[in-house]
Amino acid sequence: MRFAVSIMKKIPFYKMQGSGNDFILIDNRKGVLKGMNLKNLAVIVCHRNYSVGADGLIVIVPSKKADFKWRFFNADGSEAEMCGNGSRCAARFAYLKKIAKKDMAFETLAGTIHAQVKNVTVKVQLPGASGLRMNIAVPLESGLRMGHFINTGVPHLVYLSKDLAGEDVERIGRTTRYHELFKPAGTNVNFVQIQGPHKLRIRTYERGVEGETLACGTGSVAAALVAGALGAVFSPVEVLTWGGEKLTVSFDRIADGFSGIYLEGGANVICEGNLYI
Repeated sequence: MRFAVSIMKKIPFYKMQGSGNDFILIDNRKGVLKGMNLKNLAVIVCHRNYSVGADGLIVIVPSKKADFKWRFFNADGSEAEMCGNGSRCAARFAYLKKIAKKDMAFETLAGTIHAQVKNVTVKVQLPGASGLRMNIAVPLESGLRMGHFINTGVPHLVYLSKDLAGEDVERIGRTTRYHELFKPAGTNVNFVQIQGPHKLRIRTYERGVEGETLACGTGSVAAALVAGALGAVFSPVEVLTWGGEKLTVSFDRIADGFSGIYLEGGANVICEGNLYI
């Protein structure tokens, strides 16, 4: 009589959070995930009922031109070019695991990210921002709504809001995210309230998570840059996330866009352990 034998694979991981965005991080420099479909793995481990649960999976791999390279997967398994809060978590993870020193550089699909790990916060320099388009009329069920688009490593649309608490983020966010104006890639959607020349509040519907998250790093950067382009705020900008934590965005305004774009905020370990796949 023959019996099927199931072999579990043990995979060390950290779970971390940056401003309420949570991530599972795995050091794959020695091939612990060899032979695995990483997109499927992300869907499995990010599920909040059947596994650890997270907004995304970050896999660290070797790099020939930087301290390391990452692959970032959203909870739905889609691979993303960049994640602001994830990049800060990746930097602290790399420092804690002695993969890199406090000042480091790592590769992403959006370009090389430079990061500085501090005692409480992590500061990352984004490779840049592109595709700024102001005053886009987006047809919604309630009528036309004016939005502003910019790519901060991933695409973002920014809606200015006078009543942030009253925004139907899930419904309007989902409609906008899949709108034909932003096909084929779709877009993240941010609802932003300007509270002063150096202060914003934000709520974000995240592509890939397919829902509202407590914070979005690249969305916070997008909000600050759009508000800066409108002349409503000036660097540095404090961005209060819906989860209650604060991010700081700094930038230089130049003739054809922006330079010197930085994002700073907390990045903390929640737990560490082993995944059994």
